Amino acid sequence: MSEGATWLILGASSPIARAFARQLAKPDTHIILAGRDVDDMERTAADLRIAAGANVEVAAFDAMDFATHAGLAAHWAQRNGPFNVILLFGLMPEQSAIDQDPKLLIGCVGSTYTGAISILHHLAPYLESRKTGTIIGVGSVAGDRGRLKNYVYGSAKAGLHTYLAGLRNRLARSGVHVMTVKPGFVDTQMTWGAPGVFLVASPDSVAAKCLKAAARRRDIYYVPWFWWPIMTIIRLIPERIFKRLKV
Repeated sequence: MSEGATWLILGASSPIARAFARQLAKPDTHIILAGRDVDDMERTAADLRIAAGANVEVAAFDAMDFATHAGLAAHWAQRNGPFNVILLFGLMPEQSAIDQDPKLLIGCVGSTYTGAISILHHLAPYLESRKTGTIIGVGSVAGDRGRLKNYVYGSAKAGLHTYLAGLRNRLARSGVHVMTVKPGFVDTQMTWGAPGVFLVASPDSVAAKCLKAAARRRDIYYVPWFWWPIMTIIRLIPERIFKRLKV
């Protein structure tokens, strides 16, 4: 990755976001931690400054506060040098909870999909005009097929995957790379205690592998790697059979 670059981490108060920040923390790299939990991000920033001499900035960002997105994008993009974005946030209520309280559906889709594409929509022209930069959009294997146990969350991630594919097509013409990451289960609060969780990866492992894949300009990246054959099989199961499975 380019030295002297700025990395904007959206949704920066999660374990995986902190792992990305640790991987990127160098004296010649500027990191912007953006999210709702400012106190948590300030603690992360302090740790990075001490441990790695990193240049770290903290910014309040709410995916659902759409009116602020244009101004924030313009402010962040004022920095000189290569500008890169990692999009990490999302909301994953259990499907059973959504079925009981449909209001949770709005928060899930709004944060995971609508808020994500809103901020990327405002950031894209700035990267396009620079003709350089990287966007790492973290989706999920849940978006590869609608499943009984999480189809609302999965549909939001599926929408994000499609948006990132279109954005990749657009920005490739300007030399900007967009990578869609499809992680399986990662050891975070979102997956802790969730039913059916297996083959859990550590946030540090996921972050390191994603950054290497982005440096190689991968378009779609499953992490860990074995989720690619798993999801290939799941996508190939005929619908008449799949709808009978309790997955």
